[in-house]
Amino acid sequence: MVGNTLRNRSQKLAILAVGVVVGGAVAGGGFAVADSSAPKSDRQITNMTDEVSKIKAYYGDTVDAKGEHWASPDSNYAAQVKSIENKAQKYLESKIRHDRGAKKAIVLDVDDTSLSTYNYELETTFVYNPASNAQYIATKTMPAVFGMNTLATWAKQHGYTVFFVTGRPETQRSATAANLAAVGFPAADQEHLYLKNPVTPPPYLPCGKTCTTIEYKSGTRAHIESLGYQIVANFGDQYSDLSGGHAEKTFKIPNPMYYLP
Repeated sequence: MVGNTLRNRSQKLAILAVGVVVGGAVAGGGFAVADSSAPKSDRQITNMTDEVSKIKAYYGDTVDAKGEHWASPDSNYAAQVKSIENKAQKYLESKIRHDRGAKKAIVLDVDDTSLSTYNYELETTFVYNPASNAQYIATKTMPAVFGMNTLATWAKQHGYTVFFVTGRPETQRSATAANLAAVGFPAADQEHLYLKNPVTPPPYLPCGKTCTTIEYKSGTRAHIESLGYQIVANFGDQYSDLSGGHAEKTFKIPNPMYYLP
């Protein structure tokens, strides 16, 4: 998650943590400019304490002896994810029966599609910071999103090639691949794990260093198709993971913790 994506996420979550931006945009420490979208009453604003409590309840917040937070496999979140995975597996099974001979593939986003960032989000009060995020990824093992490792392994065993396309920077390749392997995903080697490279972007991305999330991810999927693969399903927790085409079907994994345009 680099460039505009980093700034957008940090800005949006900083606003969320404060709870409200009064009067609209603030320019360079000057006065806020009133705008018609600004709440006219506190009753129109979600209370942040209540909202965080709801997120914890949805994930079945569990705290271990070290004070770290984990989602519960008995949570409503886990049940919703399982329902989506069941539908996805049935769809993948149907494509095996009807599309014999094609080089079939699935594409998975990483954060909160394959690996859960729930503990990191609680540690940072839902405010993303590139430095703390990089440190967390380098030193801790994130758990798999419930069942996604099982689904990805099943897909590989049934002839699908599994690709990972993430907005994480290229500098986090080794840590990302190691984490995926540690929690039971198919191998995320150089050919199957795509990360964002803001320094030397690949030639198949016309947007180069200025790619939006949608441009980067859809462009990477187009590249995978150019290698002869039929992307049967694309999985992501953000709509920007799923937009832009180059996949026959998309599956949205729930994530109420943050939004990435």
